[in-house]
Amino acid sequence: MKLIRRAIAYAVLWLLAAAFATPFIYTLYNSFMPLKYANKLVGMKEWTLEHYATFFTNEAYNVPLWFWNTLVMTGIIMLGNWIVNPMAAYALAKLNFRGKKLVLWMVMATMMVPYHMILIPVYVNMAQIGWLNTFAGLTVPFLYQCLYIFMLRQFYLGIPNELIEASRIDGLNKIGGFWRIVFPLAKSSLITMSILTFAGTWNSYLVPSTFVSSPEKYVLVVGLNSLKDAAFEKTSLIMAGVVLSTVPILLFFFFFQKQYIEGVSTSGIKG
Repeated sequence: MKLIRRAIAYAVLWLLAAAFATPFIYTLYNSFMPLKYANKLVGMKEWTLEHYATFFTNEAYNVPLWFWNTLVMTGIIMLGNWIVNPMAAYALAKLNFRGKKLVLWMVMATMMVPYHMILIPVYVNMAQIGWLNTFAGLTVPFLYQCLYIFMLRQFYLGIPNELIEASRIDGLNKIGGFWRIVFPLAKSSLITMSILTFAGTWNSYLVPSTFVSSPEKYVLVVGLNSLKDAAFEKTSLIMAGVVLSTVPILLFFFFFQKQYIEGVSTSGIKG
């Protein structure tokens, strides 16, 4: 009976995996098809890389610049989240200060507010300080995220206080104990945060399309979306653009999937 249940479980998992993978396989396949063979089954001898080459050689598309803009924006936001979120989470988990519970409740309350509700106030603030159509407007407001602060706080609560006290005895101050002892222990949770931050930032459309108006400042998703009307009938070209915006996320997750699973299983279960 155990073997039967296991076989059924694996069969269901394979069916679910196939269902989720089918749209991407369809997109990937059509991205290699000449326009006349779009949405048709043909042999590999008909496959071509001309659509990808078009994006990187045709000046009308400007994909290399958009790709670079996306990489810079994502890198800055991830670096900020690696610095701010762990420090804030550690303070809320292990340090005692006046108003700590109030700050924690504010963090939790912020998690419940959809970003769409504050988009206009943030836009007005960016306009007032002159950050519209700049990388500062796309990155600075997102150098921390309350969800990840809460997630890391839950992990830090599981770290014994005796370990932190031992680092103090060895001569480390609070900052040194955090960076040299506590911060490395949260590797799995930090990788989880990195994957979610990378995916959310790389595919971000609402904020970049709202805060940026110059094509030379577009990120990849916004730039490709601006071309969809002109290339509406070029199905294979559009599919190539979708693959370009998706593959970096898949690769990032592929290399860090083990740490991601460990982070999900160990974060948020204590406290």
